[in-house]
Amino acid sequence: MVHLTGIPTDSSLQPSSAVDAASKEPESGPVKHLGERLAKVVLSAREQSTREQGDQFMTSVYASKYAAQDLPKHEMPEGGMPKEVAYRMIKDETSLDGNPMLNLASFVTTFMEKEVEDLMTESLAKNFIDYEEYPRTAEIQNRCVSMIGRLFNAPVHDDAASIGTSTVGSSEAVMLATLAMKKRWQNKRKAEGKPFDKPNMIMSSAVQVVWEKAMRYFEVEEKYVYCTRERYVLDPKETVDLVDENTIGICVILGTTYTGQYEDAKAINDLLDERGLDTPINIDAASGGFVAPFVVPELEWDFRLSHVVSINVSGHKYGLVYPGVGWVIWRDPEFLPKELVFNVNYLGADQASFTLNFSKGASQIIGQYYQLIRLGKNGYRAIMLNLTRVADLLAAALKNMGFLIMSDGEGRGLPLVAFRLDPAKEKRYDEFAIAHQLRERGWIVPAYTMAPHTDEMKMLRVVIREDFSRSRCEQLICDMKLSLGLLDEMDKKMLKEYTDYIGRQRAHAQKKPEGQNQHDVYKDEEHSLQGTTGKTHGIC
Repeated sequence: MVHLTGIPTDSSLQPSSAVDAASKEPESGPVKHLGERLAKVVLSAREQSTREQGDQFMTSVYASKYAAQDLPKHEMPEGGMPKEVAYRMIKDETSLDGNPMLNLASFVTTFMEKEVEDLMTESLAKNFIDYEEYPRTAEIQNRCVSMIGRLFNAPVHDDAASIGTSTVGSSEAVMLATLAMKKRWQNKRKAEGKPFDKPNMIMSSAVQVVWEKAMRYFEVEEKYVYCTRERYVLDPKETVDLVDENTIGICVILGTTYTGQYEDAKAINDLLDERGLDTPINIDAASGGFVAPFVVPELEWDFRLSHVVSINVSGHKYGLVYPGVGWVIWRDPEFLPKELVFNVNYLGADQASFTLNFSKGASQIIGQYYQLIRLGKNGYRAIMLNLTRVADLLAAALKNMGFLIMSDGEGRGLPLVAFRLDPAKEKRYDEFAIAHQLRERGWIVPAYTMAPHTDEMKMLRVVIREDFSRSRCEQLICDMKLSLGLLDEMDKKMLKEYTDYIGRQRAHAQKKPEGQNQHDVYKDEEHSLQGTTGKTHGIC
C-alpha cells in the first residue's frame, strides 16, 4: 500500500529560498520552465539517494532495487546481491510451488526428525567418494548395504558383508543392475561362441521411465508385457513365454507406480524352474522394498527366490530419507562381473567403485543409517502398518462415493489408492476435472492415463506417506465429497465451459517459457512409451 502522506511535494524537495523565488516569478516564461527542471533534478537526486541508502542498510528487501528487477534467467549477472535479498527472492519464487505436505502424487519423503536433519546438514560438505578423508562415512554405507541385504534375505553368513552400493536414487540402481545383467549375459555368450549383439529384457508396460532409459542407453531391446483394462501387472505365463536365448533378464516390479500392485515374482520364478531356464530376475523394489518386508513378511519376492539376482530400492521413498538416495543389492559376487568394478586410487586411498557418477554428498547415506538404527524393524513395521490402515480407510471412503478401486488393499500392495470413475454412472466430467477441483483446495492429486493397451483409461492416485495422518485423510475425503458435489451440480453448458477452461489452462502452462522443462528440439520424441502411445508416465 502506498501512503499518500509519504509522497514528497515539490515544495518539500526544494530549498526554501527556491520556493520563495519561484513564488515571485510570473506564471509563464523561461524562468518557470527552468524552475520545473531544477525541481525534477532535485527529486531525481533525492530518489537516487533514498534508493542507495535502502540498498546500503537493507532496511527492507523490498525497498531495494532488486525487488523492482527481474531475477536472472539466462545469463549470470555481472554483479551480485546481498545474501538477504538472494534468500528472499528465491524463497518468494519457490513459494509458488505446491505444498509438499499436500502433494499426494509423490512417493518421496517429506518428513524427517530434527535430529537427523541436523546430522545431514552437518555433512553437507562431505564428498562421499573421499574414502580416506571420510572413512567412517564409507563404513556407514557398508553397514547400510549389509542391513538392507539381510532385510531382503541375501544369502550371507555371520558377519559377511552383502554385495551392493549406494546410489543417488533407485534410477541409478536400475542402470547398474541392467549393466550387470547385460555384461554377465555377454560373457556367457562369448564363452559359448554365440552372437551377443542383440540383448533383450522383459518387463511390464507399466514400468517407470528409467527402465526405458536403461534400455535405450545400454542398447537393450525391451520386450513389453502389456497391461489390459482388467490386469495392471505382469502375467507370469506371458512373461516367461517371451524368454529367448538373448534375454538378459526379467524386471519384476514390487509396487507399480500406477496402482501400487506387487507383481508375482514367485510365479515367474517357478515357471522358469519348470521350463529349465536360467534367466535372472531383477526386482524393482523402488517403492515396495521397505514396505513388503514389514507388512507382508511371508510374501516371497526377494533373494529367497533362486532366480532373483539383484534388487534395487529407493531410500528416499519408503526408506524414509529425503532425496536422493538409492541402493542396489546383488545376490552374490557372481552376478556382479568384476570388469564393471573399478579399483581407484583417489586422494590417497584404494577403493572399489561401481557407480555411474563419482562425487556425491554423504548426507543422505548418513540419513539412511540414522533411520535404520533409530526406527529399527519395529519402527518401520509400525509406520508401514499405519500407512496401510490409512490407505484402506481412504479406499473404503472412495468406494462408497462410487469410484472403482484399482489398487490392492490390506497390505497386498503399496500404501496408496488408485481409483477411477465408474463408466456405468456416466458422469459428464472426467478424472482430470476432479484433480483440478482438488487442486483448488490445495491438494495435489495426479490424474493420468494408464499404461498402453488399456484403451486410454484415466485414473487418479493418492500416495499415503509417513506424514499423511488419519485426520488429514479425513479432510481429503471431505474435500473430495465437496468437489464431486460441485461438479455434479454443474449443468451441461457450465461443465463444458469448466472442462474447456481446464484444457486451456494446461495448454497455456505448456506454452509459457517458465513451464517448459525441455528444449524445443527434443519435445516431439517418438521412441518412448509416451512418445509412441501417448500414455503418461506414472509419477514417482
